[in-house]
This record gives sequence, C-alpha cells and structure tokens, in this order.
Amino acid sequence: MKADSSSIDKGAGRPRDPRIDAAILGATADLLVEIGYSNLTMAAVAERAGTTKTALYRRWSSKAELVHEAAFPTAPTALGMPEGDIATDVRAMLAAAAAVFTSPVVRAALPGVIADMAADAELSYRVMSRFTGLFGVVRDRLVHAVERGEVRPDVDPDRLIEVIGGVNLLRMLLVPGWELDDQWLDQTTAIVVHGIVR
Repeated sequence: MKADSSSIDKGAGRPRDPRIDAAILGATADLLVEIGYSNLTMAAVAERAGTTKTALYRRWSSKAELVHEAAFPTAPTALGMPEGDIATDVRAMLAAAAAVFTSPVVRAALPGVIADMAADAELSYRVMSRFTGLFGVVRDRLVHAVERGEVRPDVDPDRLIEVIGGVNLLRMLLVPGWELDDQWLDQTTAIVVHGIVR
C-alpha cells in the first residue's frame, strides 16, 4: 500500500512526484498481465517505470502492497447508486465485486497477494484497511434494510461481505476464464437473499 500522498520522500527531502507514482503503478499493472505475480520483481517494475528500486521502496514496503494498489487503484466504489430493496442492493454488491475480480490485472495479482497476506498478518491488515469505506457502505445498507423490515436483525453485515466477496473470489479462482453474466448474478442473488430452504 502506498504511503499517504502528503508524505515527504525521506531520501530526497522533497514531496513525492505523482508522475513517478503513476508510472510505477502503470508498469506494475502491465507486468502483472504480461508475466504474472510470481515472476514480477521490484527491479522489473523499476526498469519498466524508468525509475529505481529505491524509489519504489520509499513508496511501498513490499511487492504485495505495490501489486495491491496497482490492481485496486482505489477501493471499489460501485455502490454509488441510491439504495433500493435489499435484493437490488445485494445484486449490485455482487456485480461490483464481479467487476473487480474479473479485471485482467486483478486476476493476475490476486492469487499471489492472497498467499502473501496469509503469511503476513500486518500486511493483511494494511491491505484490507483500504476497503473500510466500502465495507461501511454494505453495513449501512444492511442496517437500513433491517429498519425497513426486509432483513432479519440477526444478520451480521460482516458475514454478508464475506459471502459476496467469497463467492466472486472462488469463481474467479476456480474458473478464471469465465465471465460472470446476468444469469450468474441473478442466481447468486437469489441464493444470498432467499437461501436454499423452501
């Protein structure tokens, strides 16, 4: 994860150049698609971006954090639409997650990032903290659905987030070449909203 954009480049004693940031993130995204996460090195990114490894490490503490920011330039915000009924909201959440997980850069990055996060709890915390705002939107929508009487009050927002992210992630990992079409979204929405019991 990139440091706060207002931070000072410690090595040079001056503000960071956003053009270098953009060049590094663009080079990382391109290389991920071309050679994959396991073959990606900080040296290769620096060379492609026309900068130095020192410049990379001033901005990102590890390859996993750099790759995460290149794959997710901003936390997903596809829930900007007005709230509707809970089924519409759940479908929008699934579609937003699908749009993220099916991008070529994310497909190339995510298996390696997940492995690195599993081995480093601090890295996992830093990466996941970038999604705090999105998770808050999901929680708010679930709270409002409870208030409208659409959802049971015992439904845990964190479990809903895990279900929506998990179903997309598993599909992407197991069947990486398939798009998540309207039929998949409709069927998955129905299962999440209504369950499987008659």
